[in-house]
Amino acid sequence: MHFTLRQIEIFLAVARHQNLSRAGENLHMSQSAVSEALLNLEHSFDVKLFDRVSNKLELNAIGRTVRDGAENLLTHCDNFEDLLRTHREVGHIKVGASFTIGNHLATRYMAGYLEKNPEADVDLDIANTPDVAARVLNYEVDVGMIENEVQHPRLQLIPWRNDDLMVFCAANHPLATKQYLTTSDIKAARWILREPDSGARHTFERALADLLPDINIYLEFKHNEAIKNAVESGLGIGCLSSIVLKRNFANGDLVPLRLPRRNMSRTFYFALPKQRAPIPAVEAWMESCRGMDNG
Repeated sequence: MHFTLRQIEIFLAVARHQNLSRAGENLHMSQSAVSEALLNLEHSFDVKLFDRVSNKLELNAIGRTVRDGAENLLTHCDNFEDLLRTHREVGHIKVGASFTIGNHLATRYMAGYLEKNPEADVDLDIANTPDVAARVLNYEVDVGMIENEVQHPRLQLIPWRNDDLMVFCAANHPLATKQYLTTSDIKAARWILREPDSGARHTFERALADLLPDINIYLEFKHNEAIKNAVESGLGIGCLSSIVLKRNFANGDLVPLRLPRRNMSRTFYFALPKQRAPIPAVEAWMESCRGMDNG
C-alpha cells in the first residue's frame, strides 16, 4: 500500500474540522505533523484533496469522492480490531499434544475448558513429542503438552503431572501369572513398543538401559491402540502409560507385569516458547488442566 491508516485518519480529521490545527489537537499531533502527513498522502497519488477557502480547508471534488471510502476503510479496521480482541477474550487456543496426552487426556481437559469458556474454539493437534515441540517453537500451536523433556534453548518446559509406564501382556500369555518379571524374562520376551522418538519409548529405554542390547524389540507402532491390539493378540508384551491401560486392566483383557527396581515414572510438561509474551488463553488452559488433575 502507498498509504498508512494514520494518513487516512488525518485526512478524515482535517475533512471534519476543516483546519490543520484543530485536526492536530484531535489527533494529539502538531499542526506541522498533520500538514506533512496530508501532503505525503497527496504526493503519493499526485492528487489534491482540499481547496483552501479563507482560513478553512474544504474538500474538493476528489476529496469528497474518496471520503466515503476512507470512512468505510477505518470502520472495517475497527471491526477487525474488535474481532481480534474478542478472539483473545473468549479464549480461542490451539493445543499441540503428544499421542498419549492427546488421545486419552486432552479431550477431557477440553470439556472442562469449554465449560468455563463456552464461546472459545479449541484446536487440538496430535503428534509425537518431538513434533509437538517443533510446532511450539514454530508458533504453529499456542501451547504444547508433551511426555518427556525436550532440550532446546528457546523452549520453556513447565512440569505439569506425573505418569507411570506399565509393562503388560495378554490375559492368556505365559507371563500373565507371574508376580514379576526376572531379567531372563525381560530378555526372552518379544517387546512391542512405541516408536523411538516417543516419550513412552524414551522412558522405557531409560528404565532398562542396562538390558537394551539384549532386548528383542519385535514390533514398533506409533499409536497406543495398535500396541494394545498386538499384545492382546499374543504377539508379545508391551509398555505404555497407565493412563492408556486403565480400562483394559479393569476389563481383564490385559494384565500388568511388575518390574522390580525399575523406575518407570516420568513427568508430563507444558511446552511454551521462551521469548513469547504470556497469552491469557494459554494461562487459562494450563490452570484448567491442573484443576481437573487435582479435582
